[in-house]
Amino acid sequence: MDLQYFPMDRQLCYIEIESFGYTMSDIRYKWNDGLNSVQISSDVSLPQFKVLGHRQKTIEASLSTGNYSRLACEIQFVRSMGYYLIQIYIPSSLIVIISWVSFWLNRGATPARVGLGVTTVLTMTTLMASTNAALPKISYVKSIDVYLGACFFMVFASLLEYASVGYMAKRIQMRKNRFLALQKMAEQKKNEAMNASNAALNDGDHGMPKQTTVHFKVHDPKMHCKGSSRENTISRYTHGKYMPRPPPGRYDDEAPPPPPQPHHVAPQLPPCPPPPAPPPPNPECDMKDLNKMFGMTASDIDKYSRVIFPVTFTCFQLMYWIIYQHLSDDVVDDP
Repeated sequence: MDLQYFPMDRQLCYIEIESFGYTMSDIRYKWNDGLNSVQISSDVSLPQFKVLGHRQKTIEASLSTGNYSRLACEIQFVRSMGYYLIQIYIPSSLIVIISWVSFWLNRGATPARVGLGVTTVLTMTTLMASTNAALPKISYVKSIDVYLGACFFMVFASLLEYASVGYMAKRIQMRKNRFLALQKMAEQKKNEAMNASNAALNDGDHGMPKQTTVHFKVHDPKMHCKGSSRENTISRYTHGKYMPRPPPGRYDDEAPPPPPQPHHVAPQLPPCPPPPAPPPPNPECDMKDLNKMFGMTASDIDKYSRVIFPVTFTCFQLMYWIIYQHLSDDVVDDP
């Protein structure tokens, strides 16, 4: 039996009638009713096979001892798929579909998602082992091995998908923590710089020239006769020095007192304003960039998996059934 396309295989059973001790010169066999000589009863059935038809042949076998007459009947069987659909194909497909439930669970539910993934992987392993235990130990790959292998790959890929989601979420969280730490350090440096700038401005105000009030008397000749004097007060800037008053006394009547020397008053300049601070970064934009790795977030992997996994498995199902049905038909049609 060729089990390469099991359980969609079709087998051929040969029945031959030949004389063992008499050659064709002694005896010849032939079908009395021609093609209707062999008939299959409709009441006869097999649990795992169905009879497709039969072929009748008349053969002359040439051996070293002579030529012998032979009658051959070739009966074609096709394996029934009901048992394998119910026991293998449908359960394995449902196990694959159950593994997709983890894509809709919260990525923080680690026990649920890991437990679901491990359970489906172990179930597929048990199903593959029980299926191969009931078959002959053959070295080539059967069609059911291809199907079960694809289902095992799908459930294992769903488990790896959550591993990638957890790894990406961990890396993104590490980047966010590093960014927040650097942002906190930058805020501290900024506050220290602002405090230092304010302290420098305060020290600059103490070092500016102070305004000092100087009093001096000017004797007016017109008022001299009345024995009075006029006291003027001007304000001037001195660099921390006190301007003494002119010595008291009365000027000579013949020589008028010298006019007071004008003093240039230095205007008080306002302190220079601090340089404008750079615009603060937009934390929302920074956080959006930090939440992505390779252009996607951890939640995007689950969103894409909800579509990619079902589409991939559906395409595999179509290709599997179409290809193997076509191959098994070609085997039976060969003469």
